[in-house]
This record gives sequence, structure tokens and C-alpha cells, in this order.
Amino acid sequence: MFISKKHLSRRTVLKGAGVSIALPLLDAMIPAATALANTAAVASPRLVYVYFPHGAVMQDWVPKQTGRNFEYSRILKPLQSLNDYVTVVSGLRNKGGESSNPHGIIEETWLSCVAPDSKDRDAKGTRGVTADQLAARVIGKTTTLPSLELCGEPGGAISYRTPQQPLPLEGNPRKVFYTMFGQGDNYDERIGILQQSTSLLDYAKEATNTLNKKLDAADRVLVSNYLDSIREVETRIQKLEAGARELHNLPDSPLGPPDDFTALLDIQFEMMALAFQTNQTRIATMRMVKEASMRVYANIGVDEAFHPLSHHQNLPEKFEKLILVQAYHTSRMAKFAERLKSIPDGEGSILDNSIILFGSNMSNSDRHNNDPLPSVLIGKGGGIKGGQHLHYPQDTPHAQLLHTMLDRAGVHVDSFADSPGPFSEV
Repeated sequence: MFISKKHLSRRTVLKGAGVSIALPLLDAMIPAATALANTAAVASPRLVYVYFPHGAVMQDWVPKQTGRNFEYSRILKPLQSLNDYVTVVSGLRNKGGESSNPHGIIEETWLSCVAPDSKDRDAKGTRGVTADQLAARVIGKTTTLPSLELCGEPGGAISYRTPQQPLPLEGNPRKVFYTMFGQGDNYDERIGILQQSTSLLDYAKEATNTLNKKLDAADRVLVSNYLDSIREVETRIQKLEAGARELHNLPDSPLGPPDDFTALLDIQFEMMALAFQTNQTRIATMRMVKEASMRVYANIGVDEAFHPLSHHQNLPEKFEKLILVQAYHTSRMAKFAERLKSIPDGEGSILDNSIILFGSNMSNSDRHNNDPLPSVLIGKGGGIKGGQHLHYPQDTPHAQLLHTMLDRAGVHVDSFADSPGPFSEV
């Protein structure tokens, strides 16, 4: 028997001038004469956790109808075009995140559902490990980066590798980019690489041309498209930081986040999309804004700092401003989801193979309560049905949703916090 299909290793990379770029999943990576040889490349699940602070105006978050024919609320409206991928999950409570010091523990308990003072009670040392890091122990073994942790504002942590070891959130997209694709042990070295006149892509040009000789037309298009994405991101990051470099004559005080916060959020989301497309990682967390943030959203006409505004005192004028801010966050999330939908992956898109949790660990920001939490799943990975609003009974654990995500991604755990087991309806 003659086997003519050329097989590339899943770990094939483009190499040149001391850098390496991982390739997306290509059909040429499926060995000939296997059960998968006559099918499209089989995609791996991606898990994403996107956090926003200060809860939500729940009457304008939760759809009024349950089931499949629900009407999108004002805050969730930007997701309507993605309806087939959207699962609104309401009624959940996170008892492990409840505290008299809510802003102090709210972020770290979103993905663990375990109060900080009870983390050491598990002899196995897993109580308090966040869901994303439990997944990284399984899914992350086969990728360059076990997981990726990003933010729009610095400080704090939402991911815990061990009960007592938080993972820092990276707010600099340039550092994220070179963590994935460049060399350099520190920030200064990475800056030096960027300042070189030769692009990262040019380093790998010769290797790309050689590789293309081994691929069919469809795979060559995939390689070309993802290299175009890398070049676009590289250009956008350079433009974003060019403005900050012009301020070099200022005193030695923090410059703070860039004025164009939308651009920063979008580039951070693009970092995740690029990481998934090139198989650098399959697990990512993104904290859009930190708890107790004093950010002012002048770009959408809100002139009051976010944290004071979140103490709305049930005043209609404050509600209206909060709804604008929360719908804005949803719009950035929706743009990211659309981006994933546009990237081919196996027989579908990356969004088809993703499970994204978009939510907060707070409900009513004026009360600082954790019941019921605003939560939405986006994507169809692991057989997520999509296109429905599921409303669960009072006191249903938020941990059950996290347990479900792990289970659908193929990460099977005997127990997770106070979850009685995965949902079957999702």
C-alpha cells in the first residue's frame, strides 16, 4: 500500500533568526491511513474566562423570557448577532465569594468558589485552585503556554495555580506578543527585538516558503492568513505604544493606561485569538477592568468614575450610566467572539470549538452581593447547545457552571468547590 499524504507534526514551527512561530492546525498534520485521514483536522477545545467588575444592573441584564425564544436585554444586546452561540445562565450564587470585604476577595474567588480562609482544608491541595488552572494541568500540557492571563488594568489576580499562588495578569500587549513569538528574558530585551528593522515575520520567511512546498492549497491559505494576522497585530501594537513613547519628557510618574482604552481591550482580545489560532495555548483569562476601578468612560459619554457610579443607590440616572458601561463591555466581548468565529478551525471555527464564560462575581453592586450572578456562555465547544436562556433555582452554585465547562472541555474532576455536578441542559 502506498501512502501519499505527507504528514506534518502538530508541533511543526516556522524557525529563523532565533525565533519560532507555531502553526495553526492544518489538515496536513493528520497522519495518513488513520481514522482521521479523510476528515478535516480535529480541533481542540478552548476555554476562556472574561471578567468584568461591579456586577450588572440585573433587570437590564437578565432576559425576561427563558428557553430559546428570549429577547436580548439592553446590556446583552451586542451579543444578539451571535445568538446561536450564546447561552445566558441566570440564578447562580457564589457562596465562596461572599464576604464583608467584597472588593478584597471578589476577583480571586470567581473561578475557585472557595473563600480564602478555607483554601488549606483540602489535603490534596486543590481546594482554591481556579478552574482555568485545573484545565491547564490537563489541556495545557501539550501547548507552549499552559495558559494566558491578561487584563485591561493592572493589579490583582483571578487565576490561582495553587491555592496560594496567584498568576499575574499582563496588561502590556507587546509583552504578551513576544512571550508567544519572540525571544528575550525581560522587557528590555523584548523592546530591543521590536526595534530591529527586520520584522519577526521576515525572520521566518525562508522557512515559510520551504514549508509551503509540502502543503496543499487549502493549508497554504491557512498559513498565509494566520501570518497576516501576526503582522496586523504587530503593527497595531507598535502604533499603540508610539503615542506613549512621545511622552518621554514627563516626570517619573506612572503614565497609566492609554487614552484609547477600547484599542487596548481589543488588542488584548486579539492576543488571545492569535494564541488560539497558532496553538500557543488553549486556555485564557481576561479581566477587562479591575474591582473598585476609578476608570471614567468618557468615550461613551459617562463622566463619573466607575466605582462610585457602581454605588447607584437605585437612582435611575446612575442606572442609565451603568447600563452604558456594561453594554460597552459586552460590545468588546462580542467583537472578540466574532473574531474567533472568523478563524477556521477543523470543520468549523475557533468559536465553534470554544467555551467562553463572560461574567462577574458580583450581582447588585450597591449591595456587594453575589446572588444572582450575571453569566453568559459563548461558543459551542464540547457540545454546548447555544441559543438559550437557562434560569436555575435560588442558590444554585456558580461552581456548577465552572464544573460544566471543565467537563465539556474533557477535563473531568471528581468534585469542584460546592458543585453537585455538571449541568446537562447547557
